[in-house]
Amino acid sequence: MPDPTVPPTPPVPLASLLAREDLALRQIAGPRDPGLAVHWAHTSEMADPYPYLLGGELLLTAGVHIPEAAEEEAAEEEAGREGASFDDYVSRIVAAGGAALGFGLAPVHDTVPRALVAACDAHGLPLLEVPPQTTFSGVARALWQLMAQARHAELRRVAEAQQSLASAASRPDPVPSVLRQLARRVGGRAVLYGPEGTEIAAAGREPGTEVGPALAELARVVRPGSRPASGTTSAPAPAPSSATDTTGGTPLAAYALGAGRGFVLGVAAPRREPGDHTIASVAAVLLSLLTGEHRSGSEAARSSALVRLLLGAPPESVAPLLGGERWQVVHGRPEGQDPDEVAASALGAALGSPLVDLADGVVRVLVPGEREPLAQPGWALGVSDAVAPADWPAADSRAGRALARARATRTPLVRYGARPALADLVPPDAAEAHARTLLAPLDETLADTLRGWLSLHGGWDRTAVALGVHRNTVRQRIARCSALLGTDLDDPDVRMELWFALRQR
Repeated sequence: MPDPTVPPTPPVPLASLLAREDLALRQIAGPRDPGLAVHWAHTSEMADPYPYLLGGELLLTAGVHIPEAAEEEAAEEEAGREGASFDDYVSRIVAAGGAALGFGLAPVHDTVPRALVAACDAHGLPLLEVPPQTTFSGVARALWQLMAQARHAELRRVAEAQQSLASAASRPDPVPSVLRQLARRVGGRAVLYGPEGTEIAAAGREPGTEVGPALAELARVVRPGSRPASGTTSAPAPAPSSATDTTGGTPLAAYALGAGRGFVLGVAAPRREPGDHTIASVAAVLLSLLTGEHRSGSEAARSSALVRLLLGAPPESVAPLLGGERWQVVHGRPEGQDPDEVAASALGAALGSPLVDLADGVVRVLVPGEREPLAQPGWALGVSDAVAPADWPAADSRAGRALARARATRTPLVRYGARPALADLVPPDAAEAHARTLLAPLDETLADTLRGWLSLHGGWDRTAVALGVHRNTVRQRIARCSALLGTDLDDPDVRMELWFALRQR
């Protein structure tokens, strides 16, 4: 989170405020630094404003706290006391980090006290004379207008830089193009360092002789594993994601690219402008993607497997690239809500697999067969048996049925039984023909309802929960099945035969 004392708008040069003709401000003391910036305006008539200043203010006062006798400088002793008082006042403003002091000529004082002018000159605090026709609220409003204009210009500059950097990343030579565009936008030098610290590519004007080595050293600071931990020579200390420095008046910045791959972006600019950090960060993200080809072998293997599947390769030829010969399919659904992409990724991470799919309110995860899926808090899971890639579709169906049973019985995890069954004794073709004939009167909805009802031993409430319908709807559908099939569904032999047929359907 940003420092709460820093305003969300960029500071404004004091010179820009003095240039406003409608304000008619006049600097009468203190340094005339064109780089001096003001963060905000604050009005105070306190004799000691120090506790109320955050730093960077244009402090506005009408001198109410100054006794009228202090204006009478005829007596030398009185003038000495006045000078000491103003010296303390100005020193406290400087100590608090005040940027400048604005003194209003009305309604208390007709002129700015000479002792205040002398104190501001002595402490290096710019002193502005505010004419009677200019209100303090008008000064504050003008300052915020200038800040809004600066903010708008900064946002426009950043947006234009983002577009140009994105276009550069799509060119045939993306890395050099991004570096050239970044160097042009910041008016300096952009360098890409490799994992070994060598300069891979660079663009922009050559920096001074001392800037180049300093930038390379700053890049070393953010490179993962390059800094030894304090008090030891073995364990590297965690490296920051970015760092800044200044050498010979040239601002430097370094950005670590990607997740610990060792690439670093270095930037050297003649001055640090608002928006430079954002522009460089956009370039760093693009370069992270462009250098992402140096990814891990598992990531490359998954990408290769996906491409081959899309191009028509059979699953069994692709499975070795994913790291296993036998796989389990896990269906998951969180309790009381539909899963989103974040929840799906979290479930995949918990099960130890990046192969995750979210569709129709169910998360499906492909898990290596040797890995044991465990129950996850807040989830209902259905797990298939471990199968070869050719049987993935069948395993997917079995995981779906296991999930339905888990939800109906409110069990965190249900594993599909993989023991040899009666169906294994019947030739598949004959079993499928028998199933088609027996179940021909039923449509898909009735068949699914009958399957769920039989799997839950005729439980009306649990079947309703599993199917997401009312219990009366389940009763009506089962009665319809009994009528269409012309059989008694309370007969265990009939139930066994129908269950066999539904599994082959």
